[in-house]
Amino acid sequence: MSELRDLVAGELTVPVESRVGEIAEAIAAKHGGASKAVLFYGSCLREKQLDGLMLDFYLIVSDYREAYDRKWLVTANRLIPPNVFYFEADGLAAKYAVLSEEDFAHECSPEAWTVSTVARFAQPSRLVWSADAPARERIIDIVCNATPTLLGWTLSSVFRDILPLDLWKRAFQMTFGAELRAERIDRSAKIVDADPERYERFANASGVLAGSLGRHGQRWWRSKQRKGKIYSLARLAKASLTFTGGADYIAWKINRHAGTQIRLTPWQRRHPLLAGITLLPKLLRSGAVR
Repeated sequence: MSELRDLVAGELTVPVESRVGEIAEAIAAKHGGASKAVLFYGSCLREKQLDGLMLDFYLIVSDYREAYDRKWLVTANRLIPPNVFYFEADGLAAKYAVLSEEDFAHECSPEAWTVSTVARFAQPSRLVWSADAPARERIIDIVCNATPTLLGWTLSSVFRDILPLDLWKRAFQMTFGAELRAERIDRSAKIVDADPERYERFANASGVLAGSLGRHGQRWWRSKQRKGKIYSLARLAKASLTFTGGADYIAWKINRHAGTQIRLTPWQRRHPLLAGITLLPKLLRSGAVR
């Protein structure tokens, strides 16, 4: 795994725009001594113009009790991780998810409760802030688990030889099916096609391609996809309590990816959870959310 670790470490330390680093520092400072690392991920990694976009971060903390001054946030983060918050700084808008080191390690491992975190960190990300060198090395070790975990899960559902890039595309297709998402069906292929050399290198370095094929993968994925959609609903409900402007953000994202023209009413903005419950059946029927 040393080759994979070198690839992950090199990718995590690619420089980012100075404003991204400043936002990461501000997010870490908001949670004081509990903050261990801040990771920058998502489509904004490929964008040169960040104004008008929503930047995505993960804040990794030592312990939820140390990260919050309100007990209900501690409980919420433990029961349905992660908590998600809205953040603004230097003219940029961002959202960040909070996970403890323990939960982050668990969610990048084969024992993960959902496939979401594994899928995110099998893709490129940047470690833009860390508390110290040990914290940085720990994050690298954890992220190293994401690629072999995701590809191992996916390979277990394949009953024939498959090329590395096709395996990646299938992996993202399967993980998209485990969440409520507004992206188009071809989104999973576009992720890989954006940097095929990167995904080829990571697949080969993971060691997974030399493994044996499983026999229970399809059933396992169907179970994960059912549970994942239920979990997505629970996370959206919780986000309505922690995420300022959450309803507007969700509507913006659905409109952007699905080509819809959702316009929220003042009542829906005041009651985002109830708005989501009333809008979801319509969005599912139209195919805007899958």
